[in-house]
Amino acid sequence: MFKALNCNAIGIKGLTLPDTIALARATGFAGVDFDIRQAMALPQAFAGTGIRPAQWGLPVNGPQSEWAVDLTELAACAKLAVTLGCLRCATWVPSWSDSRALAENTAFHIAQLTPVAQVLADHGIRLGLECLGPVTLFQNHPHPFIHTMGAMMDMVRQIGPNVGLLMDAWHLFTSGATLADLAALEAHDIVHVHINDAPPGVPFDKVIDTVRHLPLETGVLDLPGFMRTLAAMGYDGPVVTEPFSARLNALAATDPTAAATEVSAAMDRLWHLSGL
Repeated sequence: MFKALNCNAIGIKGLTLPDTIALARATGFAGVDFDIRQAMALPQAFAGTGIRPAQWGLPVNGPQSEWAVDLTELAACAKLAVTLGCLRCATWVPSWSDSRALAENTAFHIAQLTPVAQVLADHGIRLGLECLGPVTLFQNHPHPFIHTMGAMMDMVRQIGPNVGLLMDAWHLFTSGATLADLAALEAHDIVHVHINDAPPGVPFDKVIDTVRHLPLETGVLDLPGFMRTLAAMGYDGPVVTEPFSARLNALAATDPTAAATEVSAAMDRLWHLSGL
């Protein structure tokens, strides 16, 4: 496994791809999550930097009216990703719907994502889907949708063999899953990984999705166990911190280097405590 930087996830906004790569290099990261469309404008941005392109966000994620247009551009994005050596792509799936019940919404997502997965598979690229665990995200919507790892894996298997999970420790634990559930997966089931910690004294069925902490900041989540479980199954891909921390976001707004340095140091502590 290797440390990767996602600037948006830690409150750093507006950097160019070269600046993001330079920041990652200066603060001890081995890779970066990136916008594939930025990379299309700067295809040599990673050359000679020593920073790995870790994962690119799926660009086919607009409203239904834009989906077909995005899909026609996906092959070009995938072709560039192959030249960059980045064969991991990911997106998230809402855990609710205001119009479709569970069965209908499952069929809708399978129909939407299958052609996406096929385009990516043609280029040897894997797609990771993230399920959102907190009850507070879907409890006020008329139709809850997939919000557990097991249910997401059931849908993943119907979309394509190159599809797996974006495994987020926050969503794993807040959905009620355990490390034993995680250990039942295999390395090829996991495309990308997010880590973060949870606020103290808040039951998982009451947590707010955007109120999180840096890894090991509170010790609520068993992140060392999470990392050791991933290592034991042979996962060797990127790991990104996604804390949604108001404190960190405020720091990032004034001093991006300080924010990235703090995140890098927190990840180093987790690696050490996990024996990695």
